[in-house]
Amino acid sequence: MPTYKLTLAYDGTEFSGWQAQPGRRTVQGALQDAWREITGETVRVTATSRTDAGVHALGQVVGVTTESNLPAERLLGGINAKLPDDVVVRAVEPVDDDFHATHDALGKRYRYRIHSSRLRPLLDRHMVWHLPQPLDAGAMQRAGRLLEGKHDFASFQSTGSPRDCTVRTITSIEVGQGGAGQPDLIWIDVSGDGFLYNMVRNIVGTLVDVGAGRRPVEWISEVLDACDRTAAGQTAPAQGLMLMEVKFSSDSPA
Repeated sequence: MPTYKLTLAYDGTEFSGWQAQPGRRTVQGALQDAWREITGETVRVTATSRTDAGVHALGQVVGVTTESNLPAERLLGGINAKLPDDVVVRAVEPVDDDFHATHDALGKRYRYRIHSSRLRPLLDRHMVWHLPQPLDAGAMQRAGRLLEGKHDFASFQSTGSPRDCTVRTITSIEVGQGGAGQPDLIWIDVSGDGFLYNMVRNIVGTLVDVGAGRRPVEWISEVLDACDRTAAGQTAPAQGLMLMEVKFSSDSPA
């Protein structure tokens, strides 16, 4: 039976997250429903990241094994014709039978967007965190650098989905401001080999404390060493977070 790797993008505003749940609208549920309409078979797809309610994606990766003989291009067009307007399959690629979207992923990159202005956002209000105050992006960048590398990130894990091991490797944190005619936009890119529950949103909330001048840059090291969630900042809202891309060993070098 052929196995396919699907790359999805979605606006998570009206979804109760990725994972299928009885009586709730989810991305996984929408994709499986569309697949069934096109192929006539019921499958359970596997995703790299089980994004929470309100979280968006540009590069979610999904694996599915099928009995259908439809070629990839037919699947791409057919599934998109059946999906709701807030989710789209960007690519369908044949892969080895043993491909697993979760276990084979080497790393992920998330982007968090903040609208830092007294005026509230309008067109992208469901995709940013509105903070009606200035933020020092430079200080946030210096603080983010202290989180790069292999560390115990227990201070940045929310309760609800604990892991036996809280050690992860952050390969880079990049903080920028402006771009695309949005001078009030602060964006934070976090790349790593894996993430704990709400880890990126907790990192963002902690960096905001630094950017707002409530904490010094060096405080980040104290938070990291504490291995205590209460030592870190607040959990940033879901709507500002987007899964940008997932890295696999089979990916071509950039």
